[in-house]
Amino acid sequence: MLFAVSGLLTALICAPFLGGHLIYRDAVAVPRFALTPSAFGIDGSAPRAVPQDAVLGVTSRVVDGGWLVALLTAAALFGAGVGYGRLARRLVPSAGAAGSAAAAVVAIWNPFVAERLLQGQWSLLIGYAALAPTVLAVLSCASSPGRRGLSKCIALFAIAGFTPTGSVLALIVAVVVMVAVRLPRRTAALLLAGWLVTASPWLVGAVVSSASASSGGAGAFAVRAEPGLGSFGTALGLGGIWNADAVPVSRTSWWAAVATAAFLGVVIVGCAELLRRRTDPVVRALAMLAAATVVLVSLAATGPGVDLMDAALAHIPGTGLLRDTQKYLALAVPFVAIAVAAAVARLRRLIPAGFAVSAVALLVIAPLPDLAWGVGGAIRPVAIPAEYATVTATIGSDDRTVALWPTATVRTLTWTNGPSLSPLPRMVDAPIVSGAGLVVDGDTFDAPTGRDADVIASLTAGDTARLAALGVGWVIVEESAPPPGLSPSDEMFHGEHLRLFRIPDAVPAPAPSAAAWTAAITATATWFAALIVGAVVSLVEVVQRRLRKTSAKPSAASDHE
Repeated sequence: MLFAVSGLLTALICAPFLGGHLIYRDAVAVPRFALTPSAFGIDGSAPRAVPQDAVLGVTSRVVDGGWLVALLTAAALFGAGVGYGRLARRLVPSAGAAGSAAAAVVAIWNPFVAERLLQGQWSLLIGYAALAPTVLAVLSCASSPGRRGLSKCIALFAIAGFTPTGSVLALIVAVVVMVAVRLPRRTAALLLAGWLVTASPWLVGAVVSSASASSGGAGAFAVRAEPGLGSFGTALGLGGIWNADAVPVSRTSWWAAVATAAFLGVVIVGCAELLRRRTDPVVRALAMLAAATVVLVSLAATGPGVDLMDAALAHIPGTGLLRDTQKYLALAVPFVAIAVAAAVARLRRLIPAGFAVSAVALLVIAPLPDLAWGVGGAIRPVAIPAEYATVTATIGSDDRTVALWPTATVRTLTWTNGPSLSPLPRMVDAPIVSGAGLVVDGDTFDAPTGRDADVIASLTAGDTARLAALGVGWVIVEESAPPPGLSPSDEMFHGEHLRLFRIPDAVPAPAPSAAAWTAAITATATWFAALIVGAVVSLVEVVQRRLRKTSAKPSAASDHE
């Protein structure tokens, strides 16, 4: 039942993703991802997509990147359903299969998932899906410590660590459960060491990065209050992404308050059921984590909270991971899933299990109908124009920088379905300067510094001599008039969407040191090894369990005879 429910809901959301390349807002799927320093987080910029881009760079040599991104997105949602459902079954056994199915429903079908999909942050949902299995893995380490349990838990850290934020989320959840079960110090130390290993790809990138502290923006990226709910009510309903354009239509009116009330009604019934019985310490710990998360996310949207976050962003390296506070509402979902299962357990005493899970599912799904079919059809694959491949092939593998024009980070291209990043930085096999910062409500955040800022200034001014001295060998103009200073004689390609110019006499661009490459590749390989070891251990356990069941059946029959 759990697999069927998770599969059905995943298909209902993700079916439109297949058959092209997802390019919308932060999501960029290209046929073949380039293995550049940026993919390993050692190009000097903040390592926001590490090891994600390196993994896609390797695997897209075998499978088209469009299929990879679509399948990974579907796997994240399906995994969330199964994982949170199993967590509910473990911690609320009285809810039975119906309770675990209801937990799967709320894990897949909620505003957090809808908004992160609309923002194009499909890879964050992989970390989100790994949280419930991480809780179970830590519990397994506590009940039967050994190498197998450690290997599986560390593999889950690797899955969550597909992006830096997912890695941090998994660490927080794991530490909370470790404290709740009083995990032996040696086991806890080994798990934390394993987390460091799986986080090493983006930690190496952070050490190598020359990006300065974030330029602020705590207010712009704080939880956005929905109509009639305020920041606290919005956080309770798992909504409130900072980008008002990445919100399902059903959450933009008074209906958001109705949907939140229905959702909270189920959770409150579940909380009452949990309070009625002797509660597991892990459930209490996850409840406190959920409550603390909602409160802190809400406080971060207040005046003092914004000031405090801005100060941290300006002076403490690495706090940029905390700026988008709403994404940390993922930490509340493990308890939400448990509470929803407990609500089913309470209803089962009054009505049949099937009616109980149907009632809960109706209260969760019906208020958010536009999550279905690619969030109301907003997310659809597109066909990348052939000239993108032509320009990529013309540049080839080059040690000179490629500059993109215009310099805006987010573009509205004629062939996409809305605002998006350019696919070129992930297609071109060369270092690339692609954005002058993120503009939110007219304010620019995270403007480039150092050499990147010099490149953008020189490009804007049309100073080709300075561009050549900075190591810029190419300029790609994307659906725009070219910047000043470029000579028509240096135009290498002119298409409907792209124009390519060569900058004469450009020197080689600064490249990462051999030590940085060695550290990055070693860290990525270690991350991958942790993932593979955990997968092999889990597979061996499944095979052994089935063999034991198979061998037990004949002996039972023999005893009967």
